[in-house]
Amino acid sequence: MPDKLDKVRAFAVLAHGNQMYGERPYAYHLDAVAELLTAYGSEAQTIGYLHDTVEDTVVTVDDIRARFGPRVADCVSLLTDTPGANRAERKSGTYARMASVVDGPLTLALVVKTADRLANVRSCVAGGKGRLWEVYRQEYAAFREAVYRPGLCEAMWDELAELLEVRPPTPCCSPTDR
Repeated sequence: MPDKLDKVRAFAVLAHGNQMYGERPYAYHLDAVAELLTAYGSEAQTIGYLHDTVEDTVVTVDDIRARFGPRVADCVSLLTDTPGANRAERKSGTYARMASVVDGPLTLALVVKTADRLANVRSCVAGGKGRLWEVYRQEYAAFREAVYRPGLCEAMWDELAELLEVRPPTPCCSPTDR
């Protein structure tokens, strides 16, 4: 891991303090997300390490902007759940914001969100967390509608669909049938 990523990781781990990811320190989740993002470059990994800091710690988007720059801050902001009375309300608002990303620099946040969800689902499967796995399975259609972009991170989407035992809809006809 390059020195810059070591510093980003240290910042994120310090910000999360004693938070746990199930039975493990929160760094376990952050490392899992960053590892999934290796092929997408150090900026994606940076966002991966920071993706929960604004949502789960005292760190603000302005703090992220000052330390890591505007693109990282804008991506982290997009990944931060909107306020809501329950998970459904929070996710609905967050997914609506993500769905509005058409192209450009914020698409990197969508890759990070996919890696985050894949890391969470992998953890559910490995740890036998059936109830949380079911939540992710039931959210899959709305999540995919908001976050999926063709060609962006297909391998992660394929694994996510396999782990959740869902398959994206296939086109009604092939291009040769038209």
